[in-house]
This record gives sequence, C-alpha cells and structure tokens, in this order.
Amino acid sequence: MPTPAQIAANQKNAQFSTGPTSPEGKATSSLNAVKTGLTGRTVLLPGDDAAAYEAHVQGFFNRLQPLGDQESNLVQSLADTEWRLLRIPALEFGIYALGRLEFANEFPAEASESRKHLIEAKVFLAYQRQLNNLSIQESRLRRQREKDSAALRALQESRRRHERTGRKSLLDEAARQYIAAVHEDRHELWEPDQNGFEFSMAEVEVRAIELEPDLFAEWAEANAGEDTQTAA
Repeated sequence: MPTPAQIAANQKNAQFSTGPTSPEGKATSSLNAVKTGLTGRTVLLPGDDAAAYEAHVQGFFNRLQPLGDQESNLVQSLADTEWRLLRIPALEFGIYALGRLEFANEFPAEASESRKHLIEAKVFLAYQRQLNNLSIQESRLRRQREKDSAALRALQESRRRHERTGRKSLLDEAARQYIAAVHEDRHELWEPDQNGFEFSMAEVEVRAIELEPDLFAEWAEANAGEDTQTAA
C-alpha cells in the first residue's frame, strides 16, 4: 500500500495550487484537469480525498497480494492508473455541464427538444479538443493498465513456480529422511516438525511411498514374523 510519505507527497503537490475560487476560474480549472489530472507524477489533485485514495490503493493490495518491491510497485501503478481512469467520466460530465451553462441562451427560436440537441452539438464542437484529449488519455491509461497487469501476472507466476519447486524439494528431502527412519525402524518416532519441515505426516508418508513403493514391505514382513512367533 502507499506509504505515509507517498500520500504526504501527493497531498503536498496538490497544495501547490489551492485552485481558483470564482465560478469562471473553477470552470477553467476543470478543463486544465483534463491534462494535469491524468498525467504526470501527482495522483491526488486539489480537493481529492486522501483517505478515499488510501482505501482505494489498499483494496488493490488486499486483492493482488504482492510480495517484494517489484510486485508492490506494479500494484501501486495499477491503483494509480485506475484512480485516474475513474476521474475521466467526471471530467467529461464537467465539460458538458460547463458548455451547457456557456451556451444556455443559444438557439432561442428553436423548439425545446431541437434546441437541446443543438446545444449539445455546440458544446461538443467547442470543446472537441478537450474531449478528444480525454479519449486519448483514457486509451493511454488502459494500455498502461494492461501492461502493468501482464507484468504483475508474469512476476507472480514466476514466483509461485519457484515456490512450488522449492516446496517439492523440501518435501522430497523430508521423505528421504523418513525412508531412512523406516529402514532403521525408528519411523514411529520421526516427526516432520521436529526435523525442520512444515509438512503433515501424511504428506511425508505419501511422498515417501511415491519415491519407494516397497518402503514398508520389509517392515511389514518383519512385524508379521514377530506376530507369528507371539501367537505360537
């Protein structure tokens, strides 16, 4: 998850500009966000909820369970990319809301329904560059998300393969020790945890028999002989 230092840095960067206070200035600022809110290093903008951002990032870490710096950095990047993507619908809504206010008095002679569509078209034409930029930034962010997701999957799959290989090697070693204990007739006292292994006794026995299918044949014959003598 993001460290307190990272969140503080984002908040500090956001505070370099407290933003305009007039309605006109706020409208202009919302268009500036089409550029500054979707690119660059700063993730949090003035007015963003730092607690909501932290919870958003924590959700990614809880779901993806990264281990190590490389995986953690990719998960952080995925969370930040998603945070920016979630901003796009609000920006698009803001552009159209701003345009409707700007052109509210246009086409007074037209019928109500036609006038509504004409205003929407004028907003699109007036802010086409900003709307196109939103589309471009959305495509870029989606490509970044796909790239980071693929890189994270590759890292985690590689790590899990190594973990499985390492676990199998340890289980084989435990099984070989258990096989030796059987041949020395001390296997009833042999316990995995007492020999440094985190396996159940059943796991070790199954693997030992896989490695040496006749493992208990000699022991069973010896015990059968003892039972016959006892019965006689």
